[in-house]
Amino acid sequence: MTPPLEPDEQRSRFESEALPWMRSLYGFAVRLARDPNDASDLVQESYLRAYRTFGNFTSGTNAKAWLFRILLSVFSNDQRRRRRQRLVALEELEPHFDRVALESWQNGRSAAQAVENVAALEEALGCLPEEFRAVVLLVDVEGLTYSEAAEALECPVGTVRSRLSRARRGLFAALSGNAPPRYPSGPEG
Repeated sequence: MTPPLEPDEQRSRFESEALPWMRSLYGFAVRLARDPNDASDLVQESYLRAYRTFGNFTSGTNAKAWLFRILLSVFSNDQRRRRRQRLVALEELEPHFDRVALESWQNGRSAAQAVENVAALEEALGCLPEEFRAVVLLVDVEGLTYSEAAEALECPVGTVRSRLSRARRGLFAALSGNAPPRYPSGPEG
């Protein structure tokens, strides 16, 4: 068992391994929470948790994925605390995504035409269930590999691929103007 780090040594290691990712974490948090103030709170809480548990972090491993995992945990805990409505089950939405993708393709519309302004994309991202929004942001926006995203989300790589595929179909449908403005919700179950 490795002896605990001295406070000065822990602070120095934390600053060199964790702080360089602050800008990436903040950008991810803004897109995830959709509010700069909430994003700042998320990043602050994430770094506080990371510092408190830094003794458990193995130096030389993927600090970026570790920090994203912490931020996602903080965000999820906060959402669970706030949530009063549940998101509709994925299985109920999938047939809609497939129908919309097929209709859009048949009508000659492209996803690129639908993404004419950032507000439309932000709105479409906001319509995705949390686990889909997170994977799109990690892979497509933050540039994490599938395995890094899987590590951050604490799920198998296959789950990342599946969620990413479904999220992209959902985004395509929303940006094509064929998706409901928000996912239907009901009483928490």
